[in-house]
Amino acid sequence: MIAETVCSAVSVAGLGIAAVTAYRKRFLSAARIAAYSLVPIGLVMTGVVGWLADTAFSPTAWAGFVVLGGAWLLFMITRAVERRGGGTRKERKAAKAAAERDAVAPAASAPSLGQASRPADRPAAQPRRAEGSGDDFSDIEAILKKHGI
Repeated sequence: MIAETVCSAVSVAGLGIAAVTAYRKRFLSAARIAAYSLVPIGLVMTGVVGWLADTAFSPTAWAGFVVLGGAWLLFMITRAVERRGGGTRKERKAAKAAAERDAVAPAASAPSLGQASRPADRPAAQPRRAEGSGDDFSDIEAILKKHGI
């Protein structure tokens, strides 16, 4: 009797902490805390805490298995969202700062991504020189200048 009360109190406290975390707009952490807090009450409802006979036919036990399945589902959803989101909050912040810092080469005249996306932005094609004119490196120089090297 006392074990069920303690597990219930732990679950309610955990759900309260999850609510406060969600209020602070940290939904992924709130969902994970809610999943952890549902485990003790799920174990009580399945009968693991006070192992009783005839648990297989108890509707409370099956409800407990449903609660445990919901907790497991919350774990899996939060892991999938975290993987899709790019890791932890610190990793996303560091990646964003690195992207802002390295977005443009220091001597480049235009951003290296998305340059000349419209035909009007592209420089006009220079006339081809005759083969063997002796100026073989002009194309290479143009490419290097284009990239700011």
